[in-house]
Amino acid sequence: MRRIILGIAVLFTATMRGQLTVESIKTTKFGAGIINFKGENNSWSIKLGARMQLLSTNQWFYSNGNLTEHVSTALVRRSRLKFDGFVYDPTIKYKLEFGLSNNDLSSGNPEEKASAAVNYAPRMVLDAVVMWNFVDNFEVWFGQAKLPGNVERVISSSSLQLVDRSRLNSEFNLDRSFGVQLRHNFNLTNKFVVRERIAVSQGEGRNVTIENEGGYQYTGRVELLPFGLFEEKGEYKGGDLKREKTPKLMLSSTYDYNVDARKTRGSQGKYFEDLDESYVDVTTDVTTVFIDAMFKYKGLSFMGEYAYRDAGNDLVSIGNGLNLQTGYLFKNNWELATRYTNVSVFSAVDGGEERNVYTLGVSKYVVGHKLKVQSDISYTDIVGSENRIGFRVQVEIQL
Repeated sequence: MRRIILGIAVLFTATMRGQLTVESIKTTKFGAGIINFKGENNSWSIKLGARMQLLSTNQWFYSNGNLTEHVSTALVRRSRLKFDGFVYDPTIKYKLEFGLSNNDLSSGNPEEKASAAVNYAPRMVLDAVVMWNFVDNFEVWFGQAKLPGNVERVISSSSLQLVDRSRLNSEFNLDRSFGVQLRHNFNLTNKFVVRERIAVSQGEGRNVTIENEGGYQYTGRVELLPFGLFEEKGEYKGGDLKREKTPKLMLSSTYDYNVDARKTRGSQGKYFEDLDESYVDVTTDVTTVFIDAMFKYKGLSFMGEYAYRDAGNDLVSIGNGLNLQTGYLFKNNWELATRYTNVSVFSAVDGGEERNVYTLGVSKYVVGHKLKVQSDISYTDIVGSENRIGFRVQVEIQL
């Protein structure tokens, strides 16, 4: 595997300006990328990274207190390659990320297709974006990347506090899309940091290969950090692995407006035309709002999220959700975490659902988020349906 990745890197860098010299190759410590290359005169760079998540799950379904079904799975949850660096000048950065597992590709399942006209194309490309810090604290992004949505979605799947993200995220998140983002930050005081994110995107999710038949998606996010920056971008990582020496807090909000959306969750979900051919020309405006918070201090962490979605027709899943999560990291790098999630949604397609999920998780961080073993157990209470208990174990390795 290492030879294959190295071969890809050589082919990739062969097209870059500048010659590769022995002095320009830099090996790295575990978890900081497989290898770093840098061109002559500091004219370009590339870092290769790889990661995998190996997941085992068990679920027990209950009705009226009686066990009705048991389901178990074992799979490669995520298997990914990442390339990042800069070109021409350190102010012009790029990021490429590819998902290689079946779960990443979402191919072979008709309900996961990009559109009826795309012929079930696999979705290998996660991120393909250029980022230019063109002046002071202003940075513009162009390409496919995560939209500035809820904090749980912005946190990488490699840096989560529990085995996976919450039900709120799977129902309401904005995920990725192709477009332009403008990012800026400034200081109100010596410590108080304010960050703004604005995005205009295609509005139909990632890896869409046909013409944009809907409208566009407009996203704005503001983040307030009154006590200063978290250590090593800890506001975008689960748990307080750095054991912040002073209290750190981020309060943030996102507003997203998707004009003439064609999917059951705005930019996500199923196309209306895939539900029924008579919906081929149906579009609607969708509004999504997030309010979230992140707090960390001496191993204690808290994350809270509220989500709300409304739309102009009842094909879209509308409603709200609440996610509260807290944990404590002990000095031996074991962490105990809990999560409560409530989601209440309705649509003419799937009907109504009110779900409460209670989760207890245990993690052992061997080398931070780069090498860890995580396990959690959840009780899911679904109004009018079978309740369930789930148990998961996952190993994460990140090179």
